[in-house]
Amino acid sequence: MAIDDLTEAICWQADHADALGAPATALVVRALGVVRESDTQTGRRMREWAGLTLKDAMPLRLAGGLHHLALTGADARLAPVYAGAITDQCKVDAIVLALVHDHDTALVPWLDGPPQTNEAGRSASIMAGLLWLGAHVNPRFDCIELGASAGINTMLDRYHFDLGGIEVGPKASPMRIAPEWRGEGTPPAAPLDFAIVRVRGCDVAPINLADPASALQLKAYVWPEAAARMERIDAAIAFAAEAAPDVVREDAADFTARLLAEPLASGTTRVLFHSIMWQYMPARTQDAIAAMMHEHGQRATAKRPLAWISLETNPATFAHELTARYWDGGANNGTRHNLANAHPHGAWIEWL
Repeated sequence: MAIDDLTEAICWQADHADALGAPATALVVRALGVVRESDTQTGRRMREWAGLTLKDAMPLRLAGGLHHLALTGADARLAPVYAGAITDQCKVDAIVLALVHDHDTALVPWLDGPPQTNEAGRSASIMAGLLWLGAHVNPRFDCIELGASAGINTMLDRYHFDLGGIEVGPKASPMRIAPEWRGEGTPPAAPLDFAIVRVRGCDVAPINLADPASALQLKAYVWPEAAARMERIDAAIAFAAEAAPDVVREDAADFTARLLAEPLASGTTRVLFHSIMWQYMPARTQDAIAAMMHEHGQRATAKRPLAWISLETNPATFAHELTARYWDGGANNGTRHNLANAHPHGAWIEWL
C-alpha cells in the first residue's frame, strides 16, 4: 500500500471503515487530521512518521488507543460516538482532540507497533484452504502460523466451521464460524482422514490471552461496532484459559527456519499459514521466508508435502486474497492457486 501522504491515508482508512459498516470508527479516524496539527507528542509523532502511513496502519494504531480509553473506563467521552448518538464530524473532532490533549502520554505508545487485529473469523479462510489442500495432498496437517498475535487462529482446530454448507471441526465447539458464502462453488468436504495434528505460531510481540489487561488491549483494536467480533474474542479467551495456544515470541523468519528443519512424519503435510500480517514484515523477512519455502519445497515429496496458505491484502486492488500453493514433487510444485476473496474480518468468503 504505497499511500504515504497522511491526509490521503486517513481518508482511505475512514472510507474503508465506512464501507465495512463501521461509521463511528470512520468518524474517529477522520478526526486524526486535527490531531496531527496539535501541539502534542501524538501530533508530532504523526507529522514525523517515517514510513508509509497506511501500510503501517498508523491511523488504526491510534484508533485502538482511543477505543482502549473507553473500554478501560479511563475516559468515556467517545462512548456516545461509538453508540451512534454523536455523528457530527466537527463534534467528534473536538472530542478526539481533547482526549489526545488529556491522555497524550498514554496514547503515544500505541504508535509503537501495528494493530494486533487477531480475528477468529479469518480462520474460516484458512480452514477452507486446508480443505482444498486435502484434495491434493495428505490431509493430515502440521501447521505453522506466522504473526499469530494472541494465537486466536492458532486454535482453529478447536472451532466449528460452516463453509457454504461444508462443515468441519468439533460439532460441540462454542466457537462457531459461518461466513456468508459467495461464489459458485465450495471447498471439498473433509476426507475421513482429515486432521490437524498440530498448530504452532509465532509473533514478535505475542499477546497473552490469559492476562486481562492484554486481552483488553486486543479488544481495543476491534472496531466498537463489531459486536460479533467481540463475542468471538471472548470465546477465544475461554479456549485459551482451558489450554493456551502454542505461540512463541520469535522473528517470523527464524521461526520458519527452525520449524521447517524439524523432521516430518510420513503421511503428513507441513503447512505455513498467515492472515493479514505479511504487509507489516520487512521486505528482507518476506524474501527470506519465500526463499526457505522454495528451498524446502524442492525437497518435498508425496509422502511429506509442504504447503503455504495466505490470506493477505493485494496492494494493487486492496482485495483480501486467499491463495494456496503446495510442493509434493509433482508437476505443479509451488504453483500459486487463487482460491477466494474474503472480508478482512471474516464476514464473507467469495470462492473462486
